[in-house]
Amino acid sequence: MSIRLVEDASDDTYVLDILDITLAPALPRLGHRLSWTMSSHLKETVDLTQVTCRVTMKIGPVKMMDRTYRLPELLAGMGARLSGDPRPPAGPWNQTWHLQIPRTVPVAKHRIQLHAQTADGKDFFALNIPLDFSHRFHPAPDRHLTWWPCPTV
Repeated sequence: MSIRLVEDASDDTYVLDILDITLAPALPRLGHRLSWTMSSHLKETVDLTQVTCRVTMKIGPVKMMDRTYRLPELLAGMGARLSGDPRPPAGPWNQTWHLQIPRTVPVAKHRIQLHAQTADGKDFFALNIPLDFSHRFHPAPDRHLTWWPCPTV
């Protein structure tokens, strides 16, 4: 997988001000974990259990998925969960999520748009995430190597 950039598409009217997002490893593999660390600032208290996230995934011009989840449900679907106070007050808000990338993700160039809103309909955050799951980044299946010594002459 290749990640060009996680773009913060939010503006000053959004409740969450994202300061930094770090993904590790830099080239995650299908079927493996990805660490997502986010440093941000909340402008007001938010009930994170009620935040809804609309996830739109496209491959080229074709929309492959357009679904809305609650934030905890979205994270749980990728093997992660919210940590800390589920209703944090205004101020610094930092999260690290260890996400599982499914092996079943199609080998293609993806564009994911993630738009989140609070329970009262305020824009929470918006991200554009271009991903390249092309063959050159697709992991080869694990194979056992057998070493055969060469006879010396």
